[in-house]
Order: sequence, then structure tokens, then C-alpha cells
Amino acid sequence: MSLQPLQALDGHRFDAFIELPQGRPRGALVVLQEIFGVNSHIRAVARGYAEEGYVAIAPPLFDRLEHGVELGYGEDDVKRGRELKAAAMAQQDLVLQDIAAAIAEGAKHGKVGIVGYCWGGLMAWLSACKLDGLSAAICYYGAGIPDQAALQPRCPVLMHFGERDHLIPQPQVQALTQARPEVQVHVYPADHGFNCDQRAAFEPESAALARRRSLDFLQQHVG
Repeated sequence: MSLQPLQALDGHRFDAFIELPQGRPRGALVVLQEIFGVNSHIRAVARGYAEEGYVAIAPPLFDRLEHGVELGYGEDDVKRGRELKAAAMAQQDLVLQDIAAAIAEGAKHGKVGIVGYCWGGLMAWLSACKLDGLSAAICYYGAGIPDQAALQPRCPVLMHFGERDHLIPQPQVQALTQARPEVQVHVYPADHGFNCDQRAAFEPESAALARRRSLDFLQQHVG
């Protein structure tokens, strides 16, 4: 994995983590972080997608607030991550500019998809609805997405939720599926964060099934 300097529309420069595949890329995938920054888990996720043939680009979405954020999953980390998320959402349009810069970098390699986890899942949804240049979007347990269900996605979208996720209760997920029938929604016997093997909520069978569905979705829409 290497660092690639990118520049947003307003001139902000930041270093994105980029993992290259072996051989000719299928396309590119922008990987959006949880509230814990581009930490070892997100880098591992990006590496896994690169192994499947995609140029994986993980932009540090807290960079405008604090450089080099990399948190774990303890109580203090959660508190700090939530503080940073709140500050970032207060300047949401700037975060989207940084994501747009990552999409533009990915477009050098073909079609571009986006995948986000937790807060990144919400940002992947907002990107699918507000940014150009995406061929597919995948959202893992994005808290806040049901509140943004009125938005219209510009590309195909796949979503993964856990049925025991107290942050996104099932009635919210059901309302989302009714509001956006064109979005593919899957629910798993799992809690919030079930894809992360560094969290107590990790549920390997659900994570493996969601990954297979995500790879099929990317193959269909990105390459």
C-alpha cells in the first residue's frame, strides 16, 4: 500500500491510501472509513479488494480536521471517533469534495465503485446520490441512511444491515426499502460492525456472505 497525493476542488491536498492489484485492474473502488479513520482494518479491507483486481483508494476523511487519524475500537476511541464524525458532518460538502477527488483518481483505471462502512456507509450513500462518476455503491450498516432515503441515487446501490443493529433498527431498514425499492438491501443475523474482525460484533458468516454479494455486485457494475 502506498500514499498518493490528491487534491480536492477547493485546493485541499491530502494523501490517500492506494492498493494496486496485480495485472490489469478490473476498475477502481473507493473505500470509505468508519469513524476510526483509515486504520489497520480499513487498510486490510482495501487490500482485500485489490486482491480481487480493483485499484482500492481509501481517502482519509478526517484529514481536514486532524491529520493521520487512526483509532482502535475501545471506549475512548469510539468517543473520539464520534466527535470527529460530528465535526466532519458539519462540513459535509468538503468531505464529499475529498471523496470526489478519490473518484477522479479511480477513473484513471476504468469504472469506479464505492464502498463504505459505518459512517463511511452513509457517505457512500451520499456520494451515490450527489456525486458523478460512480458505477456502483455499496453501503455497510450506514447509520443515518434511512434519514436520507428521499435522495435519489445516480448509480446502482447495494446495502448490508444487521438485524440486531441498535443504531439502525429494523423498522428504519424496512422504511428504507419501501422508499427506495431500486436499492438492493440485505439483512444479516448480526450486529452493527459485523464485517470488522477487530470488533466484538464480528460475525464471520455474515461478513463472508456480504463480501460475496459485494464482489458479485462489483463484477456486474464495475468490471
